[in-house]
Amino acid sequence: MVVPEGWEKKKLNQLVDMKSGLSITERLINDFDPYPCYGGNGLRGYTASYTHQGNFALIGRQGALCGNVAFVSGRFFASEHAIVVTPFQNTDIKYIYYILDDMKLNQYSESSAQPGLSVAKILELSHLVPSDKTKQTAIAEALSDVDSLIASLEKLIAKKKAIKQGAMQELLTGQKRLPGFSGEWVILPLVRIFEIKKDKIDSHNSKAVKCIELEHIETESGRLLGWTDLKKQQSLKNVFRAGDVLYGRLRPYLKKYHYPLFDGVCSTEIWVLSGISGIAINIYIYYMIQCDWFTNVANSTTGTKMPRADWSLLKDMIASIPSDLAEQRDIASILSDMDVEIEQLEKKLVKYRLIKQGMMQELLTGRIRLV
Repeated sequence: MVVPEGWEKKKLNQLVDMKSGLSITERLINDFDPYPCYGGNGLRGYTASYTHQGNFALIGRQGALCGNVAFVSGRFFASEHAIVVTPFQNTDIKYIYYILDDMKLNQYSESSAQPGLSVAKILELSHLVPSDKTKQTAIAEALSDVDSLIASLEKLIAKKKAIKQGAMQELLTGQKRLPGFSGEWVILPLVRIFEIKKDKIDSHNSKAVKCIELEHIETESGRLLGWTDLKKQQSLKNVFRAGDVLYGRLRPYLKKYHYPLFDGVCSTEIWVLSGISGIAINIYIYYMIQCDWFTNVANSTTGTKMPRADWSLLKDMIASIPSDLAEQRDIASILSDMDVEIEQLEKKLVKYRLIKQGMMQELLTGRIRLV
């Protein structure tokens, strides 16, 4: 490895001190005390006392997220499952936070019933650092600026999703009517609103067709992550047409649904739904099945280890829908526009995260200099 001029390869024990936090019982952790309490998996809750004050990096020492790194400021309580990283005099703690994050510490966890990290072993790990603390600070500030952009975008996306949920609650129940529509809403059992299509195909000796499995549908977003070729499958599949509605019946709490714009086939663990002619249009059904009430009912009809929604129990549930198909279409159009906006923001978020990743690769190795 070529060490850039003005940089050094140092062990972490030359840069920082690391110590586990203090033991704390669950009864002392709540949602209303003033000081955040951090454990092996991040924030555990809040406490009435604190162990540290200032700027620190925290590493999860034990737990499912062992090796995760966080930057914390102010007063907080660090439990025994968190490692508190304290910088030496010529070390910028925010810079240390970024190199610890870059080191992917989870790979050093020791195999046991409870994954864990050894502080002594972590301190022996090495990383390139600028000898001059001001250069460390400049790099940390540049990366922190990108983090701020990412955090603000994450908040905006969360806000847009909450707005969509509120709009669904109002528009799909008739609490809020669209201008120009005054037709009645009708209350019907689901079996009178849409049906489950039964067309199936055997993958043997079939031609090439796009095949959607449950893993190809992103949880909660409705986005398609990919597909496979029917010819590569060895089982019976459901057939769908462009504009049908797909709903994952296996573990319905995962909220897997999709509105395909092409003909294809899908797993038999995916329902192919279609609105009853003259009663409901498919794109409206697509948003109806995203509602919490539908998910709750679907979950209530399931088994235990591999829960599945049961149509024989779901079909008699009642729902209120506009009798005017044009109103259904306009409601769906509003919600679809919201989906498009959220998707564009999430693509932007992916771009920012890739930019940050690239910056870390360049800045934390000295390939690009800021000062």
